[in-house]
Amino acid sequence: MPHDQSPLTHDELRQFTGDLERYRHGFNRRVIYTPGVKHLAERAGAYWLIDAIASYFGTSKMQRAQEADPRLQSLQFWKLWVDADSRASLICQADSGEPAAIIQAIPYTDFPLDHIEIWAGFDGEHWALYLPSEH
Repeated sequence: MPHDQSPLTHDELRQFTGDLERYRHGFNRRVIYTPGVKHLAERAGAYWLIDAIASYFGTSKMQRAQEADPRLQSLQFWKLWVDADSRASLICQADSGEPAAIIQAIPYTDFPLDHIEIWAGFDGEHWALYLPSEH
């Protein structure tokens, strides 16, 4: 993070409230994301987070999760939790309070927030990643 920028905050991310502009993911062309997710990735140095989520779409692990809970075929709630030791867990759920369908342990991260949510919705062609405030 450049020294002239203040730390990223949840309030800063809540300023994103929806936009028609989308960005296409580099290696999974079925994944697009909003300006809010792009801002998060740029400010937090976390394009790796978009990559981590995008890497599951089209995999057998995701297919099994979607067969087990068909709600995951159209809407997914991804959450990154960072602990005090800079370890993180990335989870995917069909709804809040539901068991995680996918869990990925991340041994180290410098992600600047203690948690973040990214929602993913399928429109029949693309998975769109967006911040909850952009819903």
